[in-house]
Amino acid sequence: MNSQDFQLLSGIVRDRSGLILTEEKVYLLESRLIPLARQRGLSTLEDLSNELRRSNDEKLKDEITEAMTTNETFFFRDTKPFDTFKNSVLPKLLETRANKKTLRIWNAACSTGQEPYSVAMLLKEEAAKMPGWRIEILATDISNEVLEKAKAGLYSQFEVQRGLPIQLLIKYFQQMGEMWQIDSSMRAMVKFQKVNLLNNLNGLGSFDVIFCRNVLIYFDQPTKSKVLGQMHKILSPDGALFLGGAETVLGICDDLKPIPSLKGVYTQATGGMMAATG
Repeated sequence: MNSQDFQLLSGIVRDRSGLILTEEKVYLLESRLIPLARQRGLSTLEDLSNELRRSNDEKLKDEITEAMTTNETFFFRDTKPFDTFKNSVLPKLLETRANKKTLRIWNAACSTGQEPYSVAMLLKEEAAKMPGWRIEILATDISNEVLEKAKAGLYSQFEVQRGLPIQLLIKYFQQMGEMWQIDSSMRAMVKFQKVNLLNNLNGLGSFDVIFCRNVLIYFDQPTKSKVLGQMHKILSPDGALFLGGAETVLGICDDLKPIPSLKGVYTQATGGMMAATG
């Protein structure tokens, strides 16, 4: 791929999603966009680039962005954050919100839904500790395609074998031919919505917990700062933000700080979870 075509295609992805593609990631463009080119009767990425220059087709730009922003995910990925949520964050939130009995959770960049459904199953397993509570889980992504799959809650044998304990598979899924579908009660717990993290997020409302794991690593520093700054504004004063193991707020967003005892979990710099619960 020549430099001009790379700049054109990677620029579309950057401007629409914040995803930064360096020239050593040419293989990603090729593996994900050549199938898209062929769907349009084009043979190469050069042909795809020329079509874009000729038509400036907004739908094609959307399709390119979707193809490049679909990330791998699986149930209970990395395990530790879910243990931290269950054993440390959730008990504190149940204590501080005992009067209101409401909890709002946002899963950003949810891909095909395994992470928000993991949170839903975890909360279902803890339901005896939350009688009368109203739980809302919002799961968002930039890709319509992955959101449709997530809403259906239909997964292959390979997908349910990755990270999902067998007892939860038996308890919360039904086999549909060669596929497995998560129970309708689980699907009802999660609201899926298309959201671009580069846009204004204030309309989403306030959240007690935000999961934004393994997303910031794809952004440049100014974009990370912008996204974290917006998340700070909609995270409750004693809320918790979960980031991926290779991600941090340090040196990027002064309005958020790590919770020292909880690896990968952050809260408001002023007050925050530890101050609110002692």
